[in-house]
Amino acid sequence: MRTWVIVAAAVIGAGPVGAQTGSLEAAARAAREAWLAHDVAGLVGGSSGIVLQIAGAAPSSPVGRAQAEELLRRYLATGTEVTVTIVTVRAVEAGRGFVELERRYVVRGTTDPRRETVFLGFRRVGERWELSEVRSGGA
Repeated sequence: MRTWVIVAAAVIGAGPVGAQTGSLEAAARAAREAWLAHDVAGLVGGSSGIVLQIAGAAPSSPVGRAQAEELLRRYLATGTEVTVTIVTVRAVEAGRGFVELERRYVVRGTTDPRRETVFLGFRRVGERWELSEVRSGGA
């Protein structure tokens, strides 16, 4: 098992997460860009079922793409991103991996920056990585 620590940089043209073929690192960069831009359709991509553990959504079994997009849209709408940094990219077993993001943001209507750790679970489907889980962990 390998652990990668990546200093995030802007990635141009990364495309939707669900469309990422190849490495888990490429999927992590695409997820970071989608999160930073609040592009929930790009983040969810072609995922068929996603487990969400975020404020405003009770932990549950996987929800469909449309429901996941709406819940993530509402979740992200409360804040403005300052930075989103990739902290860890790790393959945990064949065809499964996770990405840890550190999110710095400001809640709308306030000026105090906040920090949150977000864990993204991925599964390999053919030649692409598909988002399967989103968990926010506070700071």
